[in-house]
Amino acid sequence: MAISRRIRTFAACAVLLAGTATATTTVTATAATAPDPLARFHDQRVDWHACAQGAGDEAGKALDAAGADCADITVPLDYTRPGGRTLTVAVSRLKGGDTAHHVGALLLNNGGPAGPSLDMPLGAAPVMGEVAGRYDLIGMDPRFVGRSTPLDCGWDTGSAFLRSAGADRAAYREEVALARDMAARCERTNGDVLPYVTTRNTARDMDVIRAALGEKKLSYFAYSYGSYLGQVYSQLFPGRTDRMVLDGVASPKYIDQNLLRGAEESNEAALGAWASWAAARHTTYGLGDTRAKVLATVRHIVDAASDRPLRIGAYQVDEHMAPGLIVAGLGSDRDERRAGVAETVRVLARAADRKPAPPSEALAGQLEFLLTGAGSAPSSQMTAILCGDVAERRGVGTYWRDVEKSRERYPLVGPLANDINPCEFWKRPAEAPTVLDNDVPALLVNATDDPRTGYAGARDLRAQWPSSRLLTVKGARQHGLYGEYGNTCVDDSVNTYLRTGRLPARDQSCDA
Repeated sequence: MAISRRIRTFAACAVLLAGTATATTTVTATAATAPDPLARFHDQRVDWHACAQGAGDEAGKALDAAGADCADITVPLDYTRPGGRTLTVAVSRLKGGDTAHHVGALLLNNGGPAGPSLDMPLGAAPVMGEVAGRYDLIGMDPRFVGRSTPLDCGWDTGSAFLRSAGADRAAYREEVALARDMAARCERTNGDVLPYVTTRNTARDMDVIRAALGEKKLSYFAYSYGSYLGQVYSQLFPGRTDRMVLDGVASPKYIDQNLLRGAEESNEAALGAWASWAAARHTTYGLGDTRAKVLATVRHIVDAASDRPLRIGAYQVDEHMAPGLIVAGLGSDRDERRAGVAETVRVLARAADRKPAPPSEALAGQLEFLLTGAGSAPSSQMTAILCGDVAERRGVGTYWRDVEKSRERYPLVGPLANDINPCEFWKRPAEAPTVLDNDVPALLVNATDDPRTGYAGARDLRAQWPSSRLLTVKGARQHGLYGEYGNTCVDDSVNTYLRTGRLPARDQSCDA
């Protein structure tokens, strides 16, 4: 079972919250006797209860059946004003039974940004095997996500970042208007909380959870964006991490308000590799019996959508959305994931030929998420986190120039990765992005051909953290490896580290 299902007003108190011990003896002594401004959060009583919230709550019922408990942890909205408004962060706990080898709490994060992670202990335990018994596995829905205090901008689209600029300036102007409207609507509905929807505040919430659980240190496992969250936590709270595994490493260097900018080459390469796979299965999917013919089918879809929207069942898929439906499936080279892309492309190709194109159940779910209000909350949360972290004014024309330049080399991914989004019209972040200047023992896991968090980011963090070790999966086009890829070498290596707490003497590699 895979782990996941498949995101200077604070300066005065940041040093206090982080617990940085770099001052003189006198200052350190003073800090040690100063009252804790977060004492009511750190010392709160955690009210553990059943997880299911009604008969239709399948995830909650599964947590209950596994013996897990759930709770709502109270945290400040604004950490500079801990006496002010509060939020709740939903957590789950699957207690470990191996008391003789108990390590502590292992907090799990599914990435995103804005990936709900409350039920992650259910998938983690089988992959960890006997090692799971040494930990209390902690799932967390980050602030404003899932069962935590909610945020919803009321948009009618499930993603602000899987949209493509389109074929020409007229199409791009539609994207500009939409991005401006989305930002304005979210400001009207949620402007009071948007400054606090940030990675740094989620990291602060993690430390409140650590204290409320009675832990001196926190072990941590995360995928993708969650790896960045772990890095921010380690920077704000040095010395409070125990065993840390970051899978699909998102280096701070690549955290950007355009989610896929910088990943154009790896995604186009993944598209080409998928096209070769689909060509070898032409009798099944009918997309072309050579790589070139399959890629021509993809171009035909994009061109047809640019001419007029594609009719897929009850949905209309235009030139802004069609490329994203394809790119979204390129995060894995496993056969079942590639088959899903092929099924989607087959439906899109029929629609591009103006033939009846009923969607599969999976594609219908995607379309409902992306094209209706059913996808508003996750899109709102992801956007608010990214824009709250790194929004900057680049200028509307800059995006178009980047789109046109990128389109020459990366015709499918370039206009998508460089498209404008609401961050261009967001208020500037309340805090500057985190600067990473520490060294943390951690196990970093990445595939050489990861289409989402490129291998260069993992190498960068390895160089930044000399005490870490990098586990490389050679030749894999896969985002998220542990428990996701069926690679025994990866799973065993991670479990050995979680069992012993000892990193290998040198970097390691596994074959795909």
